[in-house]
Amino acid sequence: MNWFTAPDYWMGRLVFQRALAALYLVAFLGAAVQFRALLGERGMLPIPRFVERVPFRRAPSLFQLRYSDRLFAGCAWTGCAVSAALLAGADSWLPLWAGMLLWLLPWVLYLSIVNVGQTWYAFGWESLLLEAGFLAVFLGNDEVAPPVVVLFLLRWVLFRVEFGAGLIKMRGDACWRKLTCLDYHHETQPMPGPLSWFFHHLPAPLHRVEVAANHFTQLVVPVLLFAPQPVATAAAALMIVTQLWLVLSGNFAWLNWITIVAALPVVRFPAHAPALPPAPLWYEVVVLTVAALLLFLSYHPVVNMVSRSQVMNRSFDPLHLVNTYGAFGSVSRIRYEVVVEGTLDDVPREDSDWREYEFKGKPGDPRRWPRQFAPYHLRLDWLMWFAALSPGYAGAWFGGLVERLLENDPDTLRLLRRSPFPADEPPRHVRARLFRYRYTTWRELRETGACWERTPVREYLPPTRLAASGARHTTPGP
Repeated sequence: MNWFTAPDYWMGRLVFQRALAALYLVAFLGAAVQFRALLGERGMLPIPRFVERVPFRRAPSLFQLRYSDRLFAGCAWTGCAVSAALLAGADSWLPLWAGMLLWLLPWVLYLSIVNVGQTWYAFGWESLLLEAGFLAVFLGNDEVAPPVVVLFLLRWVLFRVEFGAGLIKMRGDACWRKLTCLDYHHETQPMPGPLSWFFHHLPAPLHRVEVAANHFTQLVVPVLLFAPQPVATAAAALMIVTQLWLVLSGNFAWLNWITIVAALPVVRFPAHAPALPPAPLWYEVVVLTVAALLLFLSYHPVVNMVSRSQVMNRSFDPLHLVNTYGAFGSVSRIRYEVVVEGTLDDVPREDSDWREYEFKGKPGDPRRWPRQFAPYHLRLDWLMWFAALSPGYAGAWFGGLVERLLENDPDTLRLLRRSPFPADEPPRHVRARLFRYRYTTWRELRETGACWERTPVREYLPPTRLAASGARHTTPGP
């Protein structure tokens, strides 16, 4: 092995690249299926309106040059096709330079989507996918062994993900320091999964053990990523096990999966390394130049990480090359949900026939058990969780959602599990109410078959109808 490459990690690179391609495929598929209602020309937050006020230098994107729904769909489905090709190993069939360009293509396409995605794409796992995807460009293919410096940078990404998340918890909600956050978190997390009810009902002492183990995995184990083997492999394996536990306990889009993927190239798999020629000089120059740039850009994320006023999930450059991560610095004690209803009555009354819209992932009908959607990301469902926390989170898009429900907009209805109105008879009025949700007990589950119990709290949006110029009063109340 020369100083530049590490042949023993060729299997880790292979598994990492194929798994990353699978996550790219999931991300592009979600964009292709959901964008028209969210970001399209008639979407709740239209991209054309965004690019009119935000310059290219702040949000570099292909859609700054030109936008149409057809172009967006073409980019998203192209991303799906390229991701599927990478998943099948197409980069290994090409020369080194062509394989690098093939990996660069989904990064450019997804960066273009994220940078105009506004609040629908304001999640840490978007930046994490982009950061890992950019490094994948320089990992090489079957023509060269994995570069040591890129393997180091992937460990640096994983370190920031875990250590940053650990610090934000210790500096945030006191329940993390008291080891009590999991008394609430499984019930109040953004989108519970099919096993979340059971996780919530685990004994309190086990919840304390879970939190303590989380602190150990996020604050101690990340340092061991930079230790010699086999210590680094053991550290990565422990992180993978922890992330799989989180996969079972909730729907966090691809946050847990991309963290697992980032841990894979740390592992030294017991596989014989093939004989590979030395890396070409141009490749070494490119990789070392990019590494120097990424280390330089790490300054602001490091300063943020050690700061007492640490912020989470932030990009310090418009290309999302080096980011800061962290989640759930505070944990809600009570779960609120916004329930959206419509009626065919011309004059809405409290005793009108109000029919409830059902969402795919977020809690609604107390008897409907949550499903597993992750790593697929239901973006509207996630934003509905934020809307329930505060109407301020919904001000930009909730009115657009209501207006489209009043129109029976097909693209919007496809984001839902079920609309209570036929396609040719939209509701006359739509309203929203805030409910408090809590998990039922074992006894209540046996007696009623319901996993949730809900109690009305207040009106969230008064009955709203379409006027000649659009929807009337579609801003949630306080």
